[in-house]
Amino acid sequence: MDEVALPTIRFTDEAFAKLSEVLDNHANPVAGLKLQIAERHEGQFRHLLSLVEEGAQDEADIPVETADGITIFVPSHDLKYLEGLEIHYFDDGAGNAGLEFRNPNPIWHDPREFQLQELFDQHINPQIAAHGGVLSLLGVRDRKAYVQFGGGCVGCGMINVTLKQGVEVAVKEMIPDIDEIVDITDHASGENPFYTPAKK
Repeated sequence: MDEVALPTIRFTDEAFAKLSEVLDNHANPVAGLKLQIAERHEGQFRHLLSLVEEGAQDEADIPVETADGITIFVPSHDLKYLEGLEIHYFDDGAGNAGLEFRNPNPIWHDPREFQLQELFDQHINPQIAAHGGVLSLLGVRDRKAYVQFGGGCVGCGMINVTLKQGVEVAVKEMIPDIDEIVDITDHASGENPFYTPAKK
């Protein structure tokens, strides 16, 4: 994906205090937090924030240093959708507590991405959901769309057929200037992997 400037991500005082407590009390040394956009649904982002232990960092993630001194690891394709994000912690005293993500960014930047998201939501995902799977759009670069499978699709032996004869055909019919669908899923992590890593 294209190189993007590092986003400015801010924690409110409440969020910083809560997360610092979690990081400080963790049993093992912590490298930081991983922040990613888990999905887009009904015009909204769903963010996922998780703890990253020292030595467990994903080399593909981009480290972003916050003004509070917390390192956040971000997948490169999510960088431009996190600029200006504010993370808040709320607790209403009635058992409802958690993180709130205030994201000012548009769901997508490229008009083709909006079209693809609609296609996935309305047609493709309802079909593969019958097999316990889900397909997420990560973004479009040039004439390629980058996607990731989840659920029952991870490691499925028929994934290439689904991708090339199902998804790619439907996408090209709707958006002619998309030439290829690139699957970045780690299918070796599935229960029935389509391929396995080479033995060392």
